[in-house]
Parts: sequence; C-alpha cells; structure tokens
Amino acid sequence: MNLVFMGLMLWAVFMGAWFVVSKYFKSADVTRVKERLLGTAKVKKTDKNASKGPQVLTQSVSTKNNFAQVLVEKYRLGPKLGKLLEQAGMSWTPAHFVQLTIMAAAGGAVVTWLFLPLPSFAIPLVGAAAGAVPFVIVSRKRKVRLKRFEEIFPDALEFISRSMRAGHAFSVSLEMIHREFQEPVAGEFRRAFEEHNLGLPMETALAKMAERVPSLDVHFFVSAVLLQKRTGGNLAEILDKLAYIIRERFKLRGRIRAVSAHGKMTATALSMIPIAVAVLMFYTNPDYVKFFFTDDVGQIMLGSAVALQLIGYGIMRKIVDIEV
Repeated sequence: MNLVFMGLMLWAVFMGAWFVVSKYFKSADVTRVKERLLGTAKVKKTDKNASKGPQVLTQSVSTKNNFAQVLVEKYRLGPKLGKLLEQAGMSWTPAHFVQLTIMAAAGGAVVTWLFLPLPSFAIPLVGAAAGAVPFVIVSRKRKVRLKRFEEIFPDALEFISRSMRAGHAFSVSLEMIHREFQEPVAGEFRRAFEEHNLGLPMETALAKMAERVPSLDVHFFVSAVLLQKRTGGNLAEILDKLAYIIRERFKLRGRIRAVSAHGKMTATALSMIPIAVAVLMFYTNPDYVKFFFTDDVGQIMLGSAVALQLIGYGIMRKIVDIEV
C-alpha cells in the first residue's frame, strides 16, 4: 500500500513539474510577444550583417510554446516529425508528439520501478520501450495510409486518363479525383490542385505530393507527367500503361507475400518459444527463474538472451522481407 501511495505521489509531482515548466515557457513567450508589439522590449546587440527589419516580421513566435516545443526547436525535430505525422494523416504537432513520448517513457519507468520485480538496469529499458509507443502508433498509421493509397492509386490514374480523353485539362482531372475517390488519394490530389490553383507551378505541386507520399508508384507518375510536358506525347496512354504496370506489381507482391508467409510464421514461432518456456518455468519452478532477476550473472544472461533473441528475429524477418 505504501508503494502505491509513493507511486501516486511521484506521478503527481512529475505531472506538476511538467505543468509548471510548460506554463513558464508559455508565459515567457506571451510576455515577449507583448513587449515586441508595444515597443517596450529591450534592444539587444546583434550582428552587423543581421537583418535590420522589424523583429516581429523576421521571427516566427508561437504563443503556444511549451517545454516540448523548446525541445523540438532546439534539436530541429520539427521538419522530420512534421513529415512523419503528415504522412500518417494525423493532426498531431511535433511538440505534442514529443510530449506524449516523454510522458509515456516516464510512466513506464515509474510503473516498472514500483510494481514490477525487474532489476534496476531494466527500468530505463522499459521506459524507453514505453516511450516508443507513440512512434509505433504513428508508424503503423503511416504504413496503413500508404498501403491504402497504393491500392486506390491505379484507379485514380485510369480516371485521369479517361477524364483527359473526355476533353478535361490535366489540372481539372486532379480536382475531380477529390469528388470521385476516397481518402487518402482524394486529399493528396486535392491539395496538389489547390497549390497549383493558388499559383504554384504544376511541376512543383506534383513534386511536393511525391514528398508527402514516399511511394515508388507516385514517383513514376510524377516523372511521367513531367517528361510528357517537356517532350510531348499522349499522356492518357502513358497513364493507362502505368496503371497496368502498378497492378501487375501488386499481383507479383501478393504471390511473394503468400510464399514468404511460412517464413514469417516460423520466425514468430521460434521467437515465442523462449517466452513461453520462461512463463511455464515461472509457474512451475519460480526459484529457478528468480536467479535471472536477483543474481548479477543471471541479469547479464537475461539481458544477453533478450538482445540475441531480438537480433535473431530481426534477421529472420529480413530474410523473408522481399521488396518488389
């Protein structure tokens, strides 16, 4: 009972400290913005080669800044995390993602320290594993979203081809996809059309779409469109052939997935056998298993076994992972 009370107190102290630190950075940001707008900010010496324009216009200030945002800006995580979250189709900000990661890692470490009979060296490992949960969720959503995009993409290419044969312009065909198809294809093509409609060249809009959707099929599509604009040709016929090639790649990928399914099941079964044996031994002979948690040599053996098991599982999955 005392351990539970200590855990709750420690968690409350951690959350209170997080709130105070975040509130401090947010209040400091608001104060700096007010000083700049009212003209009461203290003038600091700057480099002679620096821009002499108004500071409000030359610097981007966020009034919603907090400790996680400071970490994102300090280590320049914004572009990479922003691209990852955008590809996953999530509305999280990089700061929110970092905040969830820190809170998950701290929560996992506290729960391990108070309630799980693990050695001290395992506490940061469990905390790191818990902190990786937000990244795993985002990566999973990104994978599902890209897979869904690749499934609908050939139909979208054929729709563009038929629309151009009917007399519509290429840009108008992109806009029509938004009404005829589902997400994420509809949203990506709609964004490309809106960027072009607002003055961005079509080449740049398509290149940005290829960055948002890191798929080989999308790169083929963008390259085909750009090459047709430079050299000429029948773009509708090119898109039909490209859709046919993508579908054939899907068929080949399905055959390879069926052949490699046995290898993946074998890798999973071999990796689960030690875990099942450890659980059975814990219930049948607990004194024998406690050696791996209480003795120094046992802890080293346990850590080495877990590391080697993970390495072996990764190698087996790499062998059966065939790219098409």
